[in-house]
Amino acid sequence: MELLMLALTACLINNVVLSQFLGICSFLGVSNKTKTASGMGMALTFVLTLSSLVCGVLYNFILVPLGVQYLKTIVFILIVAALVQFVEMFLKKFVKALYDALGIYLPLITTNCAVLGVALINVQKDYNILEGTVYGFATALGYTIAIILLSYIREKMEYNDIPKPFRGFPIVMVTAALMSIAFFGFAAFK
Repeated sequence: MELLMLALTACLINNVVLSQFLGICSFLGVSNKTKTASGMGMALTFVLTLSSLVCGVLYNFILVPLGVQYLKTIVFILIVAALVQFVEMFLKKFVKALYDALGIYLPLITTNCAVLGVALINVQKDYNILEGTVYGFATALGYTIAIILLSYIREKMEYNDIPKPFRGFPIVMVTAALMSIAFFGFAAFK
């Protein structure tokens, strides 16, 4: 039951992009088409879940016993970079269309503050390996939900008559702000 509550909290209440404002770059940059947004969500889910697991194992079984916890940020960045390279090679070989659609945003997962942020939050909140992995997966699921919702809205807005000063990026920011307010409604269930 605790893991379920942790997952729901990470996914909806403390949504990484709409309440913690981590991962905004790819959230705004890749959300113009639903297919691309869902691909980014899947790629980030894989990287975030696996990096949470690997970072938790390395932190608890190598860094802590050796007394070098201060190296966690560097080690976590290296893990994330390696995982993103793996995802990039996989997509380039097997899902070329998605690889091309994600463009520059795929390598940017390496510097996506949501991925590193989750690894550091897992350590900060003293989650064990299972809790950290569940938190990482649920956080990625929340990111995926948010980016797909924004992409649906952006696709529908293409056919709307939006006042000239709000066209383009300004209306996307207003939409993201309204989504953030809506997601804060889930905090009532906490």
